[in-house]
Amino acid sequence: MAIAFPSPDAGIVARRDEIIAGLAPLVAPEALIVTEDERRAFETDGLTAYRRMPLAVVLPSSTAEVSAVLRFCSQHGVKVVPRGAGTSLAGGAIPQEDAVVIGVSKMARVLEIDFPNRLARVESGITNLAISAAVGHEGFFYAPDPSSQLACTIAGNIGMNSGGAHCLRYGVTTNNILGVTMVLLDGTVVEIGGDYLDSGGLDLLGLIVGSEGQLGIVTEATVRILRAAEGARPALFGFPSAGDAGACVAAIIGAGIVPVALEYMDRLAIQITEDFAQAGYPDVEAMLIVEVEGSDSEIDEQLRRIVQIAENFRVEAVRVSTSEQESAAIWKGRKSAFGATGRISDYICMDGTIPTGQLPLVLRRIDEIVKAAGLGVANVFHAGDGNLHPLILFDINTPGEMEKAEHAGEEILKLCVEVGGCLTGEHGVGIEKRDLMTTQFGKVDLDQQMRVRAVFDPDWLMNPAKVFPLDGRLAA
Repeated sequence: MAIAFPSPDAGIVARRDEIIAGLAPLVAPEALIVTEDERRAFETDGLTAYRRMPLAVVLPSSTAEVSAVLRFCSQHGVKVVPRGAGTSLAGGAIPQEDAVVIGVSKMARVLEIDFPNRLARVESGITNLAISAAVGHEGFFYAPDPSSQLACTIAGNIGMNSGGAHCLRYGVTTNNILGVTMVLLDGTVVEIGGDYLDSGGLDLLGLIVGSEGQLGIVTEATVRILRAAEGARPALFGFPSAGDAGACVAAIIGAGIVPVALEYMDRLAIQITEDFAQAGYPDVEAMLIVEVEGSDSEIDEQLRRIVQIAENFRVEAVRVSTSEQESAAIWKGRKSAFGATGRISDYICMDGTIPTGQLPLVLRRIDEIVKAAGLGVANVFHAGDGNLHPLILFDINTPGEMEKAEHAGEEILKLCVEVGGCLTGEHGVGIEKRDLMTTQFGKVDLDQQMRVRAVFDPDWLMNPAKVFPLDGRLAA
């Protein structure tokens, strides 16, 4: 089923020249993008099957400029689409023809590093990986590590509550954000949270993280930085079936062992990434990457217990990293899985989350759903917390295949909800899962969520047509 977009406001589109003239004094000339060729770079995000040309694009350099631009848009009834790096796989940054894109990519400075209190204050356009790079010389790091961490921004991470391979031990973005500076639609600048672990009163910070750019634009963030462990070591475990690997994941978690990372790849994903990264992955039906950390003795003991558990599930191959180079190669394969898959096929990446005990059943059903559609699937995901990322392969040049892939994806997400999971783990809802929200939430639940949104944005101008079903929206 194709994703619908609302018709653009003809009155706003007709006033485009007037709107651009009003925006021009608010930012530097090079920060206002108006030509069609330049705007084309912002017409889509990681969900490249859908594209809309924005009215204009503004790239402010400061919180004050963001405030001025938002105030202007609010006063003139212009819709706004916040944008980080545009890596969203759920269409969270896809604009509309009557909307102005406000990007934070020029705001990428490290403002403060406080090692004694284990925090850093950064502008929200900084990339995820750049934070760890800025504090690594003192043995610290920023924990959330989505696969796109080389490119994705903290703004986008906050919007979608991003996770990554190491979220099993360290949590996702909401567990690692202490405070934000956010600009509301009317231009008001608010400070929420701060230089401490928790604050009194309502948990507004928890509301903002994961709000997908609907409540305001985050321009600065105070993040937790952690001392790196004494050591870390990944190991590969190969299994003869997806069921064996899935059952092993549930057994590891059930035994009370919490690895730093616990990742799953099936045969097709292994083959695709091995061809690209040459990581030395085993020739098996399913593989787990398990990373543990601590002192050498702690690592050895944890891996010993995990190997014992794996032996109960017909493990065929066990390989423990013996060097930093080998560890880097193992993770290069996993981190490059999405890009490597894109070299050989078009694909849709799903993002459902399930209880880990349901992994064997769900993996079997995913295979059945995709095969019934006449398509292929490569499974690569965060198995430890049940965050699935099946890559449904299709050929966009073959009529009807994209629609088949989208339908198969919908069935997979519905399956996740049926077994006690949810529609998204870290990619957000965006436009991709918007019309499936009624699968997980009843009308009362959705109405309450929309009332909260309306407090911040009563005219529904912030990141419109995202998250909530178009036919179920509350009146302004």
